[in-house]
Amino acid sequence: MRTATNSHEEPDFDWGPASQAAASWSDDEITDVHDKPIGSILTETNRLGAGQVQKVLDYQRKKGVRFGEAAVALRLVNEDDVLFALSQQFHYPYAPHGRRDLSGELVAAVQPFGEQAEAFRALRSQLTMRQVVGGGSGRALAVVSPECGEGKTFFAANLAITLAQLGGSTLLIDADLRTPRLHEVFSITDRAGLSGVLNGRQQANVIHQVPDLKSLYVLPVGVTPPNPLELLERPAFGRLLLELIAKFDNVIVDTPAAQRGSDAGVIASRCGAALVVARRHQSRIGALQKLVTSLAESRAQLAGLVINEY
Repeated sequence: MRTATNSHEEPDFDWGPASQAAASWSDDEITDVHDKPIGSILTETNRLGAGQVQKVLDYQRKKGVRFGEAAVALRLVNEDDVLFALSQQFHYPYAPHGRRDLSGELVAAVQPFGEQAEAFRALRSQLTMRQVVGGGSGRALAVVSPECGEGKTFFAANLAITLAQLGGSTLLIDADLRTPRLHEVFSITDRAGLSGVLNGRQQANVIHQVPDLKSLYVLPVGVTPPNPLELLERPAFGRLLLELIAKFDNVIVDTPAAQRGSDAGVIASRCGAALVVARRHQSRIGALQKLVTSLAESRAQLAGLVINEY
């Protein structure tokens, strides 16, 4: 890998297998919908034996219910097993409850059919219809907030998950070089990451593919630097984003709270679009107005304002 910070030479970032997989993702892989019946999927994953499948079929015919409902009624599988089989059948990735290493904040992954996950799907629809995100948008989306504790990391992570669940390769970047959290939320190593790349260090394989969510990749901060704003203002950060936007269908960027400095504005300007997250009954109107005004005066498109009630 070669990186350039003070040179006019374009950097050649080597992300390793993760980016190669994303870049070579084919239409056939994305649109492949499994035609196997639920019984076959449960058998292949060792949830049901051949004899048990026949018992379920007999019960299904007798009661006139779906296969999954019959299997649960007979106590041969649980509801999580059926949800997993349905996710395979309809190519809808989510993280089973057994993935205890994932944070409960990732509601779109661990509770994909709940009210909160549905709210994120609605947000995803608004952003894709307005072409703020998605292949061909030519930009990344920065998630920003006026102050700490308003839920921007929560929003960035879950929005990225719902985008990945559409099938397109999605990269979630932790650009909060001051108080990074995404490595904790996704339980990935932070020994190397964005800060090292921007500092010109030789770093490979810093992008992590999320298990059970094969279309989702995470780039953590790595070592927290003493000069976060200076790193973000270097030309290398802008060139890096352009390369990643070309490699991935969606790029979502988590940022520091605006109260911590100018980082969020710089990141949003480089990304080209920004989504503001405020918290109900907590965010101060003055701080929110100041952030929105500063974004309106920047090169970033203001994608909208979301009020976090959770």
